[in-house]
Amino acid sequence: MTEPLPIAVLVSGAGTNLQALLDTVHHREAEVVAVASSTAGVPALERAERHGVPSRVFARSEHADRPARDRAMAGWLLERGARLVVLAGYMELLDEAFLERFPGAVINVHPSLLPAFPGLHAVEQALAYAVKVFGVTVHFVDAGLDSGPIILQGAVPIEEPGGPEQVLERLRVLEHELLPRAVRLFALGALKVDPENPRRIAIVA
Repeated sequence: MTEPLPIAVLVSGAGTNLQALLDTVHHREAEVVAVASSTAGVPALERAERHGVPSRVFARSEHADRPARDRAMAGWLLERGARLVVLAGYMELLDEAFLERFPGAVINVHPSLLPAFPGLHAVEQALAYAVKVFGVTVHFVDAGLDSGPIILQGAVPIEEPGGPEQVLERLRVLEHELLPRAVRLFALGALKVDPENPRRIAIVA
């Protein structure tokens, strides 16, 4: 059996996607070696502590600017040995210098069927547009806004969605399924870029 892939998880809030990773791929295909948060005192940090995973807060207010914060965070993640960075409810943008330190190895989970409704408040955007099908996308992160190549998507029809929180509750089930699956596929080397279309990610056995 191959060694687990060392991964870092970036968080900003409750950490339910972090928990899904800890419950599924941690100590199996992957090893969560670091959790970095943009916000102090959030439940995600407690989840990391309960599992004995080193964590650290990188608040923008404690650095000269965002690039300085991202440099510090990337350096710490590399010191921890991370080879894949997973954005799991991370509510900050990463600069290009950060992405260059983890080339082709930063993924994000987003609560919409990209390319529809990128950026913040995706569910609110979808509700305002009165869509009938909501969904989740796991994608590679590039320098754009939720514009990187798509790895996995899942959809759920919701005829009477209610408010954003009700929709998010339905979507969390998909997030907790798709994000660990994407990490598992990456760890197994099963994600391949189509040489004829670099936006197309093939899943190979």
